[in-house]
Amino acid sequence: MTYGTTTILDGPGVGRALTRIAHEILECNKGVSNLALVGIRSGGDRLAAELVRRIEQIEGKSAPLGAIDIGMYRDDLASRGTVEVGRTDVPFSLDGKNIILVDDVLFTGRTIRAAMDALIDLGRPRTIQLAVLIDRGHRELPIRPDYVGRNVPTSRDEKIDVIFNADNCAAEVRLLKPQG
Repeated sequence: MTYGTTTILDGPGVGRALTRIAHEILECNKGVSNLALVGIRSGGDRLAAELVRRIEQIEGKSAPLGAIDIGMYRDDLASRGTVEVGRTDVPFSLDGKNIILVDDVLFTGRTIRAAMDALIDLGRPRTIQLAVLIDRGHRELPIRPDYVGRNVPTSRDEKIDVIFNADNCAAEVRLLKPQG
């Protein structure tokens, strides 16, 4: 199938959205005290790293950063055959922390559910808040983001691609519409 492409956010637009999310996280959590960010591999971990950099620029203090792989927590393991398991790297205790779970695109909510299961296996956070660059709708589970870069209503057959540059920074967000 071929797809037509529309740019939803260019590089500066992505930057503005991430800066706004960083400000909202700091405002809601009253700074970085007791705060940590955990990105879902493979897009959310790169966005979480960008958010940590922006938070440090704004606040003058850094928040701990981790990355989580949800491969073994998916609810469709039986239908996927072989599952590639990535690396989880959370070098701090989650106990009692306000965790900002970061993903690039929120769709059905199943990835977020799996990520929350994985986080809870690692510790007992005080809160888990969700930050996403794009919310495209079509929820199958009662999950909603606390921080959103952009809401993009889509049809189920459309796709959203977050393009990262060589430095692993989000450079563009594209909507892919099936053609023909």
